[in-house]
Amino acid sequence: MSMDTTQTDQDVLYEVQDRIATITLNRPERLNAWTRPMGEAMRDAVRRAALDDQVRVILLTGAGRGFCAGADMELLQAVGSVSQQDRAREAGVGGQVEPMPNPSGIDIAALYNQRFGYLIACPKPVIAAINGACAGLGLVIALYCDLRFASAQAKFTTAFSQRGLIAEHGMSWLLPRLIGNANALDLMFSARKFDGEEAQRLGLVNRAFAPEALMPETLAYARALADTVSPRSMAVMKAQVYGAALQDFDSALAIADDQMVQCFPSEDFREGVAHFLEKRPPRFTGR
Repeated sequence: MSMDTTQTDQDVLYEVQDRIATITLNRPERLNAWTRPMGEAMRDAVRRAALDDQVRVILLTGAGRGFCAGADMELLQAVGSVSQQDRAREAGVGGQVEPMPNPSGIDIAALYNQRFGYLIACPKPVIAAINGACAGLGLVIALYCDLRFASAQAKFTTAFSQRGLIAEHGMSWLLPRLIGNANALDLMFSARKFDGEEAQRLGLVNRAFAPEALMPETLAYARALADTVSPRSMAVMKAQVYGAALQDFDSALAIADDQMVQCFPSEDFREGVAHFLEKRPPRFTGR
């Protein structure tokens, strides 16, 4: 069991253990309210994990009682007096991001190349462990993750309509795809608060746990991915799913046919067959 713990920035912590990179938003005294330096540090941490062969799964969570309570209110108070370009930059670290290598060869980075699209373009699974307040921009970030596990007592809100804002940073595209138009509009129009149990019923989170069980259960799931499935398969499947959202059926089917052929000569395919026949734990390499 190896551990690599570093602090990428005072507002973001980075730790690797058991092939899981845990990225922790670390402003607990402000419920991890979002700032531009935090955004830059988180993006750098995700890229670092994506490029590290020792990392197979990325876990994103918050320190203390909150996941992320949205943009820092001091930041919001200031943006009304700055230019539109500066406002966008302060709101979430915008602009194009450097592509990350993907064994699939499917160019997801070209499709999701703005704002928090790097979480989608990342070839490794990104799991949000939502431990507390998840509001506004914090909810947007959670939506960009591949899977969401939450404390049953976590509090969610879109928040935007109560701030005189709109569905920012791709929420209008992401949220309806998870929970449908009517449910998404309910949450966006009303900005009402709801807990982790309702979030699970809506389909916004995959699972809701008792608060004390959230991290153990999430880590157990992440370890199962890291230890028992092919990293190459996960990377290709992730690219397929997000690519298919912007493709017609025939295009998605053609990509699947091509990718299946590319699986056969891979090390992970040979290992997948061998460990099954030999009735032993797998030793996937991701190649």
